Amino acid sequence: MKDDERTGLRRDIGFTGSAFLSFNGIVGAGIFALPATLHLQFGNFSPWLFPIFGLLVLIFALPFARLASLFSGTGGPVLYAAPFGPLVAFQTGWLYYLAKVTSLAANAHVFATYAAWLWAPLGGPVGRIVTVVVLIASLASINVAGIRRAIQAIDIMTLLKALPLLALAIWGLASAPSLPAPGPPPAFSAIEAAALLILYAFIGFENGVVPAGETRDPGRTIPRAMIGTIVATVMLYFVVQLAYVSVMPAGGEPDAPLAAFAEILIGPAGAILLALIAMMSVAGNLTGNLASSPRVTFAMAEGGMLPRWFGAISARYATPANSIMFLAAVAIALAVSGSFVWLAVVSTLARMIVYAVSIAALPAAQRRCGVAGGAGMMILMVAGLAVCGWVALQSAWTSWAMLGGLLALGLVLSLIARRQAGSSSAG
Repeated sequence: MKDDERTGLRRDIGFTGSAFLSFNGIVGAGIFALPATLHLQFGNFSPWLFPIFGLLVLIFALPFARLASLFSGTGGPVLYAAPFGPLVAFQTGWLYYLAKVTSLAANAHVFATYAAWLWAPLGGPVGRIVTVVVLIASLASINVAGIRRAIQAIDIMTLLKALPLLALAIWGLASAPSLPAPGPPPAFSAIEAAALLILYAFIGFENGVVPAGETRDPGRTIPRAMIGTIVATVMLYFVVQLAYVSVMPAGGEPDAPLAAFAEILIGPAGAILLALIAMMSVAGNLTGNLASSPRVTFAMAEGGMLPRWFGAISARYATPANSIMFLAAVAIALAVSGSFVWLAVVSTLARMIVYAVSIAALPAAQRRCGVAGGAGMMILMVAGLAVCGWVALQSAWTSWAMLGGLLALGLVLSLIARRQAGSSSAG
């Protein structure tokens, strides 16, 4: 089936598009900031943290992939949480949406910072606002014009950021006199303290599950693309970090570590090149976010959890145009005001809860589809829940307090939506 006749969405996303959606969800600004911090804290062992945490991510990504194989509709976690009732489904979608819009705003802010580094006039208040508005509005317009065009843009941006990063890492490894020995593993308490930071570099792998209603053969395409992307990203992160450790002196923590890394290898032109690659990376991440996140509010509107306005489909482009433009407007407001910073603190925590709720819904989804779970998947499910719980427990109480406030706000919105639905029924 090419299109989803029930919703009017077109199934234009194939394997490559789904994989690149996940890749751009994962690889945003993090890899351009983490190398120096990890090198400072963990020394020569830092490259090995990526395979270690990549395995942890796979523990809860595999049950997620299993869920994706059982659903062909748009919404991802919103659909997965449905067996727990409408309130939990709403709050799950709400938490996920907040995490995504905060990430979008934060990365737009990073893009503006790099743009100002290249051209100083963009660093002023007006220049920053213009950069953010033009960037998000342009990428939102691409998404409104069709998921196929958005995927084409993501394909190009993925190649333009992944290939130079890989080439730079290989160059660094070739230039290094020798590869550093891993050294003794750090104390577990040190790894615990950095867990949220490192896992933040991996969240976003689920980008491809949300637009399942626009994916060809989603039951096969999405799981393969998602798991393959996680493995490829682990390899890329490992090589980049290993090259950084091999070339950069210990003890330093430059603001733009990979730009400093490129400057050592290539000179000032290398720093400029890395700034452009960083901007391309952020732009790809934003495009993937704008392709995925509006489908959350679209699915919530389809399920009666948000006003029908969010579920409107563009007659010309067959995309959820209202949800796309709403996301863009909120992200612009957050990025321009800077109030998105405190939301970023709870972003990883919110995602861990969303992942946990989704994984816990797997048995119900398997029963609904008449599919046997098997002992292996049950073990993975329990392990995935344990990992999500362990990560969540690393959060400070202030993060939990903020999250509680956001959940309360979501509850208010849910009650408003129900009242509007009741008024429509009465009318």
